[in-house]
Amino acid sequence: MTASEHTIRNLVVHQLIKAPQGPASIALRRGEVQQSEAAQRLVDHLVDRYSERAGKGYGRFESDEDNFPMPRFIRQHVVDQSIDFATLSQLMMQHLQVRAEQEPLAAGGYVLIARVEHAGIDYLFVALVSEVIGTAISDDLDIVESPHLDLANLRVAGRIDLSAWQRGTERCISFLKGRGDVANYFKLFLGCNDVVIALKETQKLVQGLAEFAERQAMPTETRDALFERAHGYLEERGEEGEPVSLDTLVERAWPDSPGLLREALNEEDKAVASGFVPDRRAIRPLTHFKAAADHWKIEFDRNSLRSGQVIYDRDNGTLILTEIPEGLRRALLGG
Repeated sequence: MTASEHTIRNLVVHQLIKAPQGPASIALRRGEVQQSEAAQRLVDHLVDRYSERAGKGYGRFESDEDNFPMPRFIRQHVVDQSIDFATLSQLMMQHLQVRAEQEPLAAGGYVLIARVEHAGIDYLFVALVSEVIGTAISDDLDIVESPHLDLANLRVAGRIDLSAWQRGTERCISFLKGRGDVANYFKLFLGCNDVVIALKETQKLVQGLAEFAERQAMPTETRDALFERAHGYLEERGEEGEPVSLDTLVERAWPDSPGLLREALNEEDKAVASGFVPDRRAIRPLTHFKAAADHWKIEFDRNSLRSGQVIYDRDNGTLILTEIPEGLRRALLGG
């Protein structure tokens, strides 16, 4: 992404003050941050970093707005236009303080809240950024401490797709899953219900693998190897009832260039959630072909094409089956 792709409509920075195991308080900025090159660079960096990260959770708003008021706050600003962006951000911070109080391990930092437009999508981006002490050289050539934002370690962040939310889309919220307890308090702050439908997510993952193979113009043998490795990992997870780790999946399925596959599965419009237990029925297309017409059905595995038991005649658009079972042969001769 380039800087010009992110249009900042509104930007505010507040501070959440909290040490692990300690109480939480907030320091609020009165108005919005003025747009500048420095502000643009910061937003660009954080949004890009967030987009690159795998292991996100996805969901929609909880329906209980008394306990999860985020959709009410956003509706007041986006739809009713009864509050300005600075007020929206302050209401969000007050609720973040409540949720942080409930999580002993939560730590404070600077909270960046931005409304951004990108590729025709209007979204709200929230990131908690901590400060670290580095080293610098002063004008007198002394070595001095230099505090700066820890942009390399984005651990707590989320995004609300306002366009999708207004359309009623089921997945309009995403957040970094990270460490379970810390991620959970931020998920509650966003008001996100991330109950994942395993079948849909598995189907999306299988489709993502197929599209990746097609875009890479893989030879048949390479594509089949990718699918078989992915199937092996997903079959293990499904059999054990354990959730999928996208990082592990891409390392196993495409070890030569896992980052390339991770990027493909993490594209914004088709990103796959982490943390779901794969539906073993839905991974079958990775190793099997299945089709039906008005008067017949057929299913065979990919190995049968390599072994010659099934032959695809590309020129004539026909399938040839060899080594058919004796029972079927007799039935055909008798029929």
